[in-house]
Amino acid sequence: MKPETVLNSARSVALAILQKIERQRQFADDALDQLIEKASPSKLDRGLIFELVYGVLRYRETLDWRLNLVANRPMSRLPLPVAMTLRLGAYQILYLDRIPPSAAVNESVNLSRSIRGRDWTGFVNGVLRNLVRQTTPPWPDLSENLLRYLSIRYSCPQWLVERWLSFFGPAKTEWLCEATLKIPPITLRTNTLRCTREELATRLRDEGYEVRETLVSPLGLVLQKCGKLSDVKAFQDGWCYIEDEAAQLVPLLLDVSPEQQHILDVCAAPGGKTTHLAARMQNQGTIVALDQNPRRLRSLTSNCQRLGVTNVSRFVADASQELLGVDNSSPFVSAMSQGFDGILCDAPCSGLGVLRRHPDGKWAKDPDIITRAQARQLEILNRICPLLRPGGVLVYSACSTEPEETYQVLATFCRQHPEFRHESVEPCIPPAGQSLIDQEGNLFTAFNPFDMDGFFAARLRKVGS
Repeated sequence: MKPETVLNSARSVALAILQKIERQRQFADDALDQLIEKASPSKLDRGLIFELVYGVLRYRETLDWRLNLVANRPMSRLPLPVAMTLRLGAYQILYLDRIPPSAAVNESVNLSRSIRGRDWTGFVNGVLRNLVRQTTPPWPDLSENLLRYLSIRYSCPQWLVERWLSFFGPAKTEWLCEATLKIPPITLRTNTLRCTREELATRLRDEGYEVRETLVSPLGLVLQKCGKLSDVKAFQDGWCYIEDEAAQLVPLLLDVSPEQQHILDVCAAPGGKTTHLAARMQNQGTIVALDQNPRRLRSLTSNCQRLGVTNVSRFVADASQELLGVDNSSPFVSAMSQGFDGILCDAPCSGLGVLRRHPDGKWAKDPDIITRAQARQLEILNRICPLLRPGGVLVYSACSTEPEETYQVLATFCRQHPEFRHESVEPCIPPAGQSLIDQEGNLFTAFNPFDMDGFFAARLRKVGS
C-alpha cells in the first residue's frame, strides 16, 4: 500500500470518528475504539488517527478562528462534514510539521469528494490554500478582550473561560485553559497484589520501555511512548492499572486496612479506585462496588480478573436511589445490616478537571452540567451516609475544578448532617504532596506542579447518629 493511501485511510477514519462524536454525543474514547476496531488500521495508521482526532478536538476553537479569517463562509454555517474536513486539514497544516502542507490540502480535497449534496472540493481547496499562504495573525488583543484572547489562544469555549475568570482570576484561568491543550502523561499504578513498584519498573525497562517514578503517589510510574497500552506485557499480566497520579491519591484518604470488613464504593466503574482499595486490603474483607451502568460494571469485572482482585462484590445500582433490596446476596445484605467501615464516593461530575484527557468535553458540555452534577452528588451522599457505621470514614471526591460540585456540595452536606466531622487529609497524603492540601484540609490538585489531573477530595468521619 502506498504511503499516501495509508494517510488517506487514516484521515477517512478520523473524519468519521469526529462526525460520530459530534452527531451522537459519544465520548471520543468510545468512538475511537468502535471505528478503529471496524477499520483495523495498521500501527502507523492508528497513531495518525489518534493524533488527528485528539488534535482537532484540542484545538477546535483556534482552528475555526484561523479558518474564518480565510474563508468566505463562517465555520458555524458549514455542513458538519465540510467543517470537520477543513479542521482536519487545518490541524495538519498548522500543527503537524511532518506532513507537508500540500499533502494536507490534497488529501483534504480527496476527503471532500465523498461529501454528499454538492461538490465541495473547490471550496475546501481554496480555503486551505489560503490558510497555507496566510501569515500567522496576532492573537486577539489581550488588553481589550481577555475572554476572547484566552478562548482563542487556548481553544476553550467562552462560557467556560468566563466562569473560570469569575472564580479564579486571570492568571489561574490561563493556567487551566493552557492545561486543556497539554497531552497528559501515561501513568501507571502498581498493582501491589502482583508486585512492588520497583519490580514493575525493572520489568518495564527489561521490556524496553522508559519509566520514571511519580513524585507524589508511592505506587505510580510514568511510562514514556509505548504504542498500544494493551500490548504492554506487564499490563496484560495485571501488574499495573492505567490511572492518573491524582486519582491514585484518592483511595489513600479512606486509609483502609486488611482488618476492615466492609467497604462500599458507590460509583465504582471502571474500577481504578476499587481495585486500589482491594490491593490495600490485601484481598481481605469485602468491597461492595455499585454502578448504575452495566457495561461499565463489566469493565470493572474484567479489571478485577486481570489484577487478581477477589474481594469485590459487584452490583448494578443507582446510588442516588433506595439501595435496600438491591440484591439479596449475602455480602451486600451483611454489609448493609452491619454498616460499612468506609465508603468511597467518587461522585459523577462535569469532568472539567480532566479535559486534557477528554478534549471532546470542551465542546460537549454546557453550564447546566455543573448544576445537574451538584444536585446528583447531594442525592447520592444523602442516600449513602446512613449506611456508614459510627466511627467510619466517608471519602467524597470529584474530578472537577468547579466550586459548585466540590466545595459547595461538601458545605451543604456537612450542614445537613452534623453527625459527620470534616477531617484533614494531611495524614493520608505523602510528604511530597502536602502542597496539594487546601486551607480547609481537602485534597485539591488543580494548579499542581506535578502534571496531574484536577481532582477534589474530602474526608468525613461519622461521629454519631
